[in-house]
Amino acid sequence: MPLTAATTTKASVGFRSERGPILAALMVATSLVALDSTIIATAVLTITDSLGGFAQFPWLFSIYLLAQAVTVPIYGKIADTVGRKPVILFGIAVFALGSLLCGIASNMVALIIFRAVQGVGAGAVQPMSMTIAGDIYTLEERARVQGYLASVWAVSSVLGPLLGGVFSEYLSWRWIFLINLPLAALAGWMLVRTFRETTRRQRQRVDYLGAGLLTAGAGAIMLALLEGGHSWGWTSPTSIALFAGGAVALAGFVVVERRAANPILPLWILTRRVLVASSLISMLVGAVMLGLTSYVPIFTQDVLGTGALIAGLTVGALTLGWPLAASQSGRIYLRIGFRITGMIGASIATLGAGSLLLLTGHPPLWEVAAGCFIVGVGLGLIASPSLIAAQTSVDWSDRGVVTSSNMFARSIGSAVGVAVFGAMVNAKVGGVDHPAPAALSSAVHGVFIGVAVMAVIMIAAGAAMPRPRPATSVPVPIGD
Repeated sequence: MPLTAATTTKASVGFRSERGPILAALMVATSLVALDSTIIATAVLTITDSLGGFAQFPWLFSIYLLAQAVTVPIYGKIADTVGRKPVILFGIAVFALGSLLCGIASNMVALIIFRAVQGVGAGAVQPMSMTIAGDIYTLEERARVQGYLASVWAVSSVLGPLLGGVFSEYLSWRWIFLINLPLAALAGWMLVRTFRETTRRQRQRVDYLGAGLLTAGAGAIMLALLEGGHSWGWTSPTSIALFAGGAVALAGFVVVERRAANPILPLWILTRRVLVASSLISMLVGAVMLGLTSYVPIFTQDVLGTGALIAGLTVGALTLGWPLAASQSGRIYLRIGFRITGMIGASIATLGAGSLLLLTGHPPLWEVAAGCFIVGVGLGLIASPSLIAAQTSVDWSDRGVVTSSNMFARSIGSAVGVAVFGAMVNAKVGGVDHPAPAALSSAVHGVFIGVAVMAVIMIAAGAAMPRPRPATSVPVPIGD
C-alpha cells in the first residue's frame, strides 16, 4: 500500500519510521557533498607535491563551485518535470564517476577537469536531498528531520579534515576521492530500494535555449568573479570579455524565459517576497561563509603563527556552529515563526562578526574560534528556516526549482564574496606574495568589517520573511 498523506501526517520521524530508510539514504547522499567540501582542503600541498601545478590548485575549488552552481537551477526544473528520484540518482552517478576520475588523475589539468565532473554531480545531490525531505515530511516533521540532515554536516566538518590528513600522510591523497565510491554506491542502492515516487510526472518540453543561456551567462560571470584579481586582472581583456559576455547571455535568458512555455527558471520567483528574501539571505550566507573560511585560517597561521591543522580547527568552529543551530531551528520556528527566527539568527551572526572586529594585536585562538562559532550559530538559525519557508510557500510542482534557486543564490554569494573580500585584502597588502603580519592583520580586519556589514543586511532580509507560520504542509505520496 502506498504511504499517503493521511498515513504520514501522524507518523513518527526517525530511522524506525516508515520513511526512515529514505531519510537514511538522504543522509548518506548528503554526506557525499558535505565530506567533499572539507576533506580536500588539508591535502592541497600533498596533491601539488605529487602532480605539480601549485599555481593552478585554486581551480580545484573554483571549477567545482562553478560546475555545481550553474547546474543547480537546471536540475531543479527537471526534477519538477520528471520527479526527484531520477535526478538525484543521476547526480550520485556523475559524482561517483568524477570521484573515480579524480582518484586516477595523472596531472593537475586532468584533476581540475574531473573536479568539474564532480561539481556537475553535486549540483543535483544537495538540492534534491533537501527537496525530497520537503516532499515527504510535513512542516512540523521537518523541524526534526532538519536535525538529522544537519548532523551530517556537523560530523563532516570534523571528520573531513581528519580523514584528509590521514589519507594524505599515511595512505594516498587519491583516497580523498576514492572514498566517495562506496558512499555513492550505498546512497544509490538505498534510494532505489526505499524511495518510490507515485506523483504524476509532467510531460513538458524542456527549455534547452534558456538552460544554455543561463549556464553560459552565470558561468561566465562566476568565473570572472572567482578568478578576477588572481588568474587575470580585473581590467584585463579576459575579465571584460567574461563580464560582458555573461551579461549579454543573461539578458538573452530573461527574454527567452518571458516567452518560454516551460521556463527553466520561472521569473515569477523574483516577484514573491518570501522567495526573494530567502534567496537574498542565502546569497549573504554564502558570502559570509566564504569570507571567514578563506581568511580566518590565513589570519591564524600568518598572524598568530599556528599550524595548518590548528587553523583548520579554528575555522571549523564556524562549520560546527551552523549544523548544531540548524538542528534546533525547527523547534524555534514552529513556536515563533520563520521571520522572528531568521532575525534572531541574523542578530547572533552580527554579534559574532562584531566580536571578530574586537580582535587586535595577538588574540588567543579561543577568541577567534568563539567568534566563528557564534557566527555559525547565527547562520544556522537563519539559513535553514528561510529555505524551508520558501519550500513551504509553493506546491510540489515548483518546490524543486525554488530549492535549486536558493542554492544557486548561495553559490552566487560565494563567488561575489571571493571577489569582494579578495579585492579588499589585495588593496591592503599591495599584491605581495608574503605580506607582513601587521599588514595582513589589517587586511583581514577589513574582511571582518565586510562580514559584519553583510550580517546587518541579513537582519533586514530576515525582517522580510512572512510574519505568521504557514499552515502545515502535506507530504506527497510515496511507495512503500
